[in-house]
Amino acid sequence: MSNKQAIIIRQRGREDYETSFAAMRAFTDARTAETNDELWIVEHAPVFTLGLGADRSHIIDPHDIPVVQTDRGGEVTFHGPGQVVIYLLIDLKRRHSKGRLFAREFVYQIEQAVIDTLAAYNIAGERIAGAPGIYLSAGKWQGAKIAALGLKVRANGCTYHGVSLNVAMDLQAFSWINPCGYKGLATIDMQTLDVHVPLEQVQSALAQRLQHLLTVA
Repeated sequence: MSNKQAIIIRQRGREDYETSFAAMRAFTDARTAETNDELWIVEHAPVFTLGLGADRSHIIDPHDIPVVQTDRGGEVTFHGPGQVVIYLLIDLKRRHSKGRLFAREFVYQIEQAVIDTLAAYNIAGERIAGAPGIYLSAGKWQGAKIAALGLKVRANGCTYHGVSLNVAMDLQAFSWINPCGYKGLATIDMQTLDVHVPLEQVQSALAQRLQHLLTVA
């Protein structure tokens, strides 16, 4: 199958986290070599999620927000209304001209899609070595985290979980955890940077950028 095969974008709307989690695993369990790759756009009710190796001590006080154990990499993060969440259901074997897109390259492409999307709104984002996600590279909020990344890559090269980008959120819940395991890490969203755009616009922009970068990888 050609590595140039199109990636399908699906808008799933507002959906509770555990429904999405179960659906991702079921999709990946059932897929074959002919199954199209997909990007799922969702928006979640407030939830804290834990990666496989997460230290629960990084949850300072969950208040009344549910905590869900997942099978992705990474530590604890928060999902909530006003955040773009895109799950990447990708077969890495078909996403590279040499026959396989390795996990490190895959992460790089996801991060680049976020950087490109932010740049379209005049927000400068950057990678920080050893800390997956995207951080502000300049200004008052330099170093604050605006996007998080967590993936599951199965032995057969099929992925799920994905990336979240903060657009217009209630950021208070991030203060109730050590985001991604980093005590005192500042988190930010686009509206705090005076970028006021509809969530649907950013969802579409990031999904299309991911679709493009992963199709031409």
